[in-house]
Amino acid sequence: MASSFLPKPFTHHYEIAPEYSKSAVYFSCEFAIDQSFKVYSGGLGFLAGSHMRSAADLKQNLCGIGILWTYGYYNQARGEDRELAIQFRKKEYAFLQDTGIRFTVPVHGHPVWVKAMFLPGDIFGTVPMFFLSTDVEENDPLSRQITHRLYDQDHLRRIAQYIILGAGGARLLDELGVDPEIWHLNEAHGLSAAFHLYEKHHSLDEVKKRLIFTTHTPEEAGNERHDFNLLKDFSFFGSVPEEEVRKITGIEGDEFNHSLAALRMARIANGVSKLHGEVSRQMWKGYPNVCEITHVTNAQNKKYWADHGLEHARNRKDSVELRHRKRELKERLFRVVADQTGKLFKPDVLTIVWARRFAGYKRPDLITRDIHLFREMLNNIKHPVQMIWAGKPYPFDFGAIDIFNNLIRLTRDYPNATVLVGYELELSRFLKNGSDIWLNNPVVTREASGTSGMSAAMNASVNLSTFDGWVCEFAKDGKNSFIIPEADRSLSPHDRDRHDLLGFYQLLNDKILPTYYDKPKEWDKIVLNSMNDVVPFFDSDRMADEYYKKIYK
Repeated sequence: MASSFLPKPFTHHYEIAPEYSKSAVYFSCEFAIDQSFKVYSGGLGFLAGSHMRSAADLKQNLCGIGILWTYGYYNQARGEDRELAIQFRKKEYAFLQDTGIRFTVPVHGHPVWVKAMFLPGDIFGTVPMFFLSTDVEENDPLSRQITHRLYDQDHLRRIAQYIILGAGGARLLDELGVDPEIWHLNEAHGLSAAFHLYEKHHSLDEVKKRLIFTTHTPEEAGNERHDFNLLKDFSFFGSVPEEEVRKITGIEGDEFNHSLAALRMARIANGVSKLHGEVSRQMWKGYPNVCEITHVTNAQNKKYWADHGLEHARNRKDSVELRHRKRELKERLFRVVADQTGKLFKPDVLTIVWARRFAGYKRPDLITRDIHLFREMLNNIKHPVQMIWAGKPYPFDFGAIDIFNNLIRLTRDYPNATVLVGYELELSRFLKNGSDIWLNNPVVTREASGTSGMSAAMNASVNLSTFDGWVCEFAKDGKNSFIIPEADRSLSPHDRDRHDLLGFYQLLNDKILPTYYDKPKEWDKIVLNSMNDVVPFFDSDRMADEYYKKIYK
């Protein structure tokens, strides 16, 4: 029987399954594990959290390394005018164990102290996990701030954060006395770990044997870049000389592309959906010496996300029970709506939810851009609609914040439309459980995967989406979802958005509303199809298994 590669007292709380015996470590800036543990921002964290849960469920020989963010991402609240208020509050977690491990990592030529905290796997049903912090008394105030805020606005501090995650995580493994066979970077944030490996082995081949890279970015311009000399001055490359860094990464100019370097230092890389894999191969094909790029489609942990009552009804194919439980869950969600906004939503009314990270390309306000159509939807007496938005903009993305606040202002006069704050795991669960339609309308090819619709489908919410990301592998239009026809890619952004907006309203008025209200049996069939089709492929157990058998092999 294979044993945990971690030393006591940090070993796995289960016996390792033989087919997953290869030792692996997973580096990620964020993990959404539990509502009480606020070290995540959005989809990347939701994915990583599901991965850690499924890895434990499958009894894999894997551990996670992340950052203990003192202030988390931010607390989303309302100001006096009821618009978005961004609050940074210090967090404390009694369930974390101090490992007693302390070490220094060079940042800008200065030794920064790092402490390692441990999350036993049996606390939240994950693999063993370690979280690094520089917020310790041994450090000066600037060094302590490195791990204060996830995705800090200061790009210099972000470089320091990446060094702590990557090089710091690598140093932790040295302190533990382990050398995992697989080093898995969830995005390029932990890339400095690769240079630590190179320092140890003085061989790019040895690095490639171990390094795996998962990219979530579908556009070249979206991949993070920094000035090469700045990174060198910050000790990002450790003690590896400049000429060797340039040789092993193939970076020749003044600009260092983190993802490109990762693609040249890894043995294999993957996109996070079939379409994203294709887009990534096309995106990087002009660059020499990049590794093979395949795909592992993202997924969500059904065990964590699926409501037991809905799942019981699905297994019995009992539409009456399903509707009854859905009504209960809608009423629970609507108590949250009433508490936050003073609006009383009705459980018999079709409820549409748009909820995820607020970003321009995701177009949270798309359906409001024709105010006449929007008002017609909200004033429809025969086929009434309720609309809810939720999600966190990046705290310094003022364009996204403006969209968020504009939606608050726009919905004030409508009793059946609102915007909720506090979008974290618990509110996400309420929204997925209590929605009838999960709206997803990113610009096509801009969404690498998009996982919120998976857990929504597990909870009897039907996806209404543009044909992008994971939806391309799931959707059967009119049978398990509703798909907005793709716009001609030669259209201008304005005309493309108009096409997608009209596509939404046509689907809503011609298909969704008449089916929901006038053909309940047909609607029940679509809901059941959606619930049945989302598993097992979009359950993260499949994803975690696929990483071992397809990527880690």
